[in-house]
Formats: sequence, C-alpha cells, structure tokens
Amino acid sequence: MSEPLPTEPLLTAVVLNYDGRHLLETILPSLAGQTLAGVRTVVVDNGSSDDSIAWLAREWPAVEVVSLPENIGVTRALNVCVSAAETEFVALLNNDLELEPDCLRELVSALRAHPEAGSAGGKLLDFGEREVIDGAGDTLTWRGNGHRRGHGERDRGQFEQPRAIFGACGGAALYRRSALREVGPFDEDFYAFFEDVDWSLRAQVAGFQCRYVPSAVVYHMGSATIGRGLSAFTRYHLWRNGVWLVLKSLPLGVIARHAHQLILGQAINLAVAVRDRKLGIWLRAQRDALRTAPALLRKRAAIRSTRRVSARELEARIVD
Repeated sequence: MSEPLPTEPLLTAVVLNYDGRHLLETILPSLAGQTLAGVRTVVVDNGSSDDSIAWLAREWPAVEVVSLPENIGVTRALNVCVSAAETEFVALLNNDLELEPDCLRELVSALRAHPEAGSAGGKLLDFGEREVIDGAGDTLTWRGNGHRRGHGERDRGQFEQPRAIFGACGGAALYRRSALREVGPFDEDFYAFFEDVDWSLRAQVAGFQCRYVPSAVVYHMGSATIGRGLSAFTRYHLWRNGVWLVLKSLPLGVIARHAHQLILGQAINLAVAVRDRKLGIWLRAQRDALRTAPALLRKRAAIRSTRRVSARELEARIVD
C-alpha cells in the first residue's frame, strides 16, 4: 500500500550520472515505480559526453536535471547532489541500480522509527546474479579499509536482521538532511573512493547511527560507470584515502590502541604494491596523504568539535 500523498515532496532521489544513458533506462523506471508517494527525482549529470541530456529531455521531461559542464569527480558531484535536495530525506543513487518498488518506503520508515540514525542502506544484490549479495552495509576495519558486509556471498538469509551498522554505501543510501547539515559535506579532497566511508565515520563521531534495512532491496550492476579492475587511478585513491580515513577522524587514543593493526594494513598494501609492480603508485599515495598534514589537523579539530560519543563507544561502532 502506498503512503498518503504529502503536500510537499518528502524525499529527493538524486541519481549521479556520467555517460550512463543506457543505465538510466533501468533506474528511472524503478524510481517511477516506487510505492512511496512524494518522491522528487533529480539527475545530476557529471559532464557526460553521450546523449544522456538529450535523452532525458525527450524521454523523461518530468525529471529535473542538473547538468555540469565537465566531470568534477565523484565526491564533489555528490555534494552537488545533496545541494539539489531540500527535502527531509535525500537518497543518493548511482546510475547502475534497480530498486524494488518498496525500497524507498522501507528506508524512510526505518529512519522515522530510529531518530538516532542519520542514514540508512538496504540490501544490495548483484544485478546479474540476484542470489548473490553485493553488500549489506559498510564496515571499517582497523586496517583503514572500508568493506561491504557479505560481498560475494550467496544470499541464504544471513543478513535479514535489521540493525545498526557502521555505514551505508554512498551509491545507494538514504540520508536525513539534518544529519547531512551537522556532519558536513563529503570531503572533496577524496575525489573518489572512501568518501562515503569517511562521511559515515564522521557521522559516528557525531553520534549518528546508520540503519541496515534488509527489506529495502537494490540490484547493483557494479562498476558500470568506472569499469572493473584496479587501475592506477583506483589504486592511488584507495591507498591515499585510506590513510586519510584514519588520520582525520579517529581520536589519538584509539589510533594508539590499534596502531599495530593500522601498521599491518599499510604493510599489506605495500606488499600488494610490490607484488603488482605498483610501488611507485603506493609511494606517491603515501607522500600525498602525508603532505596535507596541516589541512588534516584543521579537519581533525573541526571533527573533534562535533564529537558526541566516547572513544570506547566509537571503537565498538567501527568494527562489525
């Protein structure tokens, strides 16, 4: 049963698109078929060179379009997506998704039932193999890496329990607008990769939980825009941004208690770089991560001022 129609839009579903007209053919009908009333749909086009803009104007004239003249990177474009919404809830969606009809209604219901939560994410399944889990929420390990719970596992019902988790995948998540204002925007210095994990960590520091909602089902094509495999671009940003994740937001006492795990994580990354003959990329990532120390210190001070949980409570929230 659909929700009663509100007088104003309740939720803005913002789709980030880059050269993905063929992907929009799937996600937009699934948004149009949502059982939640009062959904405003916006496509933020990140400098596409295909016919996405013309196709949208022709096939989906009711969909609002924010057209960026050039590709400004994933993280900065996500902030444009947030600024395009003025509703109570904001759904940030990659273009390579298909949503079950009740998906947004279930996510909104979860946030309304849990006012302590600033975000929510559903169960992501593989678009091609729908019995395979793509992700059941994000975790942050003490090695400084973000991971998707259950990624690659067969769906045997092991992730059917709604619960508080560390964070939601930023490519398919619902945010409370008040939490976005308090936690702040996605860190544009990340450019791409881990920007959603970084936001989730800052949200946890500020006392906001994230809800996992298994009844909100999303099918994910996976890397349909950026492509599969570890390119030099991907490796650099994962290695650099992983260092920033730890140094920006974790209290010094937490860093000290888990220093051996953090060092092990960097050693593993180094070993992978040597094995794959990518040592130069790893060294450049470390150099660029550390050369921003003054900016990192300023960010740490700003994040510390928002802290609402103890160091021990934060530790318990990080690892699944």
